[in-house]
Amino acid sequence: MDRMSSRTFLELLAREATPIEFEGPLIEARAAGASTEVLAELEQAKVSALRVRALLERRARREAELSALFDTASDLAGLRDLDAVLEAIVHRARRLLKTDVSYMTLHDDERGDTYMRVTDGSVSASFRTLRLPVGAGLGGLVAQTAVPYTTPDYFADARFRHLTSIDGPVDEEGIVAILGVPMRLGPKVLGVLFAANRSARPFVQEEVVLLCSLAAHAAVAMDNARLLEETRAALEELSSANEFIRAHSASVERAALAHDRMTDVVVRGGGVEDVAAVVTDVLGGGLVVLDADGRRLAAVGSVADLDEAEVAAASASSLGMGRTVRRGALWVASVAAGAETLGTLVLRTDFDVTDADERILERAALVTAILLLFGRSVAEAEGRVRGELLDDLLAGRLADPDALARRARLVSVDAEAPHVVVVARPADAERGPHGQGLRQRAAFWAASHAAVEHGLVATRGDEVVLLLPGQDPGAVARWVAKELGGSLGVAATAGSAGPITGFDRVAAAFQEAQRCTDALIALGRRGEAASSEELGFVGLLVGDKRDVRGFLASALGAVLDYDTRRGTGLVQTLETYFSTGGSLSRTAERLHIHVNTVTQRLDRIGQLLGPDWQEPDRALELQLALRLHRLRLPLR
Repeated sequence: MDRMSSRTFLELLAREATPIEFEGPLIEARAAGASTEVLAELEQAKVSALRVRALLERRARREAELSALFDTASDLAGLRDLDAVLEAIVHRARRLLKTDVSYMTLHDDERGDTYMRVTDGSVSASFRTLRLPVGAGLGGLVAQTAVPYTTPDYFADARFRHLTSIDGPVDEEGIVAILGVPMRLGPKVLGVLFAANRSARPFVQEEVVLLCSLAAHAAVAMDNARLLEETRAALEELSSANEFIRAHSASVERAALAHDRMTDVVVRGGGVEDVAAVVTDVLGGGLVVLDADGRRLAAVGSVADLDEAEVAAASASSLGMGRTVRRGALWVASVAAGAETLGTLVLRTDFDVTDADERILERAALVTAILLLFGRSVAEAEGRVRGELLDDLLAGRLADPDALARRARLVSVDAEAPHVVVVARPADAERGPHGQGLRQRAAFWAASHAAVEHGLVATRGDEVVLLLPGQDPGAVARWVAKELGGSLGVAATAGSAGPITGFDRVAAAFQEAQRCTDALIALGRRGEAASSEELGFVGLLVGDKRDVRGFLASALGAVLDYDTRRGTGLVQTLETYFSTGGSLSRTAERLHIHVNTVTQRLDRIGQLLGPDWQEPDRALELQLALRLHRLRLPLR
């Protein structure tokens, strides 16, 4: 009888029965004439089950409270709109405390009282515009004393100074029970956060603590908003000061200053951006630096849209003449090394440009050519080092790990840090002379970005291989595809693998990333990027680790976890639903349950998996996951 009673109460707990249903076994036992001992055992089992039920409810409520506090903290971290954050806090207070109304009042320093800022659940217009003098009403007392107050029946509570101007709107709203807590920032009370009911009921200590936590978040949100406003004002002041300094510098002897500063740029190893900044600082206006293909390398100031054909013609003319060429409001100087064109400087200025100013722009073009040639030489040398090292790793030449680590340190690569291998394949890279140019540009882009990211790069045929620091292979692949495609002007497909730690795993990760790229192209997804894990069940085929457990967690984990926590049969219901071709009636028949129960379970599955779980691609992935899950179960 004890085992039977335990099973009965466990079943009640499993289906989340109401407290009154736990009296059922006792009533049935009494009706059956059970002995006193049996009734006592049932009573004890019922009490224990109700305790467990209450514990589960408390834990669920605590989980919801912590989740709400976490969400509120996230809102504060990304604070953009103070009103939206405060409204979210008030709404969460009402939802978590399960009250009829929640609202917030803030202190008005000018008038010396508090005013209604945000309400949730209110129906009275006069209540939403209510103002409370300090010390009047429950809210006024909280604002004055900076401590929480609660009352189960506001109108019968003599602790508060009742005013008609306050009690009238409160009565119109129908509020009876009120809890108010201060929103404090240090010793200062910014306002009061309330939770209220339209019926008499006391508030427990846990509810007071929770509302205090939400009030603390609200105070932080208001302080953050104040700091953001002060920061904006400071930035505006800095911007104004910068404009003043720039205008003052323009009065200095421009030619001598330009020569000295551009010489300093070369000596200290600056870049073309520094040269552009010198020119615009000396001559005013805006300057754009273009490469040999007309792409922007740097821009300082405003130049607006450029006519590419006009700029190209002016650059060719400047190269032939060896002088600056004017085209309307534009001044164009070719950047060249001998007969090779390296780029173009385009200046737009509202000031009159003298011959001396033209010489400044031409000197800037010469300095830019020197920097570009130097950068190319450094990139080629470093690219060879990085490429040779990655070639050795891809080929598995690992005979001397210490030597590999030393070579890696020379190019600022940390061999012990997590890395991701990306195989990127630009479209049309395999086609004739055009493809050759794309491959060269892709190799140059990859070498430059590998140096910036402290990674390695190698080229193999029509693809570039990168070993980059990171722990999210999918995100790194998408970044590479986007940046490489944007630089080349054609779509780039990128597959990735990892993260890996240690050079001995690079070759295997490269093969997996290459298979992932091949899979994307085979699936008609050119121009996209992904890791093998993100390809769903296809990732099981191309991935090196064959992570069945990870695939199951991604596809079916939410439902499996729900069944484990609640003791439900959602996985069995889902499997039966698919096996019957999506028939609700046949699913109910096989499971020996009502059709409505099947519908409820499928609704729960939709909440756990998302609304698209019955779409063909997603359904196929789920069915494969169900099969794999069944195969992983121990045989009975």
